[in-house]
Amino acid sequence: MNLRRLKYFIKIVDVGSLTQAADILHIAQPALSQQLATLEGEVNQQLLIRTKRGVTPTEAGNILYTHAQAILRQCDQAQSAIDGAGMTLSGNVSVGLAPGTAAQQLALPLMEEVHRQHPGIVLYFNENFGTTLSELIMNGRMDMAVIYGNREIHGLRFMPLMKEDLYFVCPHTLRSPTKSIALADVARYALFLPRIYNIMRKVIDDAFIHEGIAYRVKCEIESQTTLNAAVGAGLGCTIMPESAARAMLKAADAWMAKIINPDVQASLSFCMSDHLPLSQPAEAVKATLLALMSKRTVDNRPLTLVG
Repeated sequence: MNLRRLKYFIKIVDVGSLTQAADILHIAQPALSQQLATLEGEVNQQLLIRTKRGVTPTEAGNILYTHAQAILRQCDQAQSAIDGAGMTLSGNVSVGLAPGTAAQQLALPLMEEVHRQHPGIVLYFNENFGTTLSELIMNGRMDMAVIYGNREIHGLRFMPLMKEDLYFVCPHTLRSPTKSIALADVARYALFLPRIYNIMRKVIDDAFIHEGIAYRVKCEIESQTTLNAAVGAGLGCTIMPESAARAMLKAADAWMAKIINPDVQASLSFCMSDHLPLSQPAEAVKATLLALMSKRTVDNRPLTLVG
């Protein structure tokens, strides 16, 4: 299977048009169509469906698209390793950080430490929800991420890092501050929570269900800006990991209290592919990230490290 044809195929799928892809690749459209036809002949499958609006991948095309990205990424990593043999590490490394996590606070220290140890490595940070980041890793489009949860998922490997206590975040207009609050008392307030597919929502749902406590979700919000505004306006409360709760207090004019009876915690994990090896630069970044995580403190208190 020709690597150049795989690159052409990926570009066609990304753009959704043979004509536009040909322009971007600086080749004639008939020549690009011939390369696609040859590739379809090699795999003995139709890869794209042509419509008036452009092209869309078939089921076989989607499968090849995912594998092609991984193949080309590994080729780039191999070339980078070869080029860097006997030299200092260099190359691009992508790191995903779930919003509101303790790991998110490590972005700048990680950038500084990697630049100090390996100035040839260029970091790419992506702050997004865990489901998005894990899909990017599975598709070979991201090297690693620090996200909540450690479920067994085919294509991914999780390394438990720490656990964070969950906190109730409440505006001053709704209640006077307390240091802790029972889960049953939390249920008395209208809550702003993320969608049900979010791992943090699952942790919260499981805690209420386990205790047999009914609660009310007033609105599902996954925008930190909107959440800050809603809490700040006194429209309701939310539940967040300690680091995220602490970060939003000023913007939301709110206070935070540790949830007790029972304690509720969320697991933070390092995530990477279970079958695509990390490049040498990525391995170096991973080692630096894990070292920083082990030293990290929240409010001058050690984190609860796992494993």
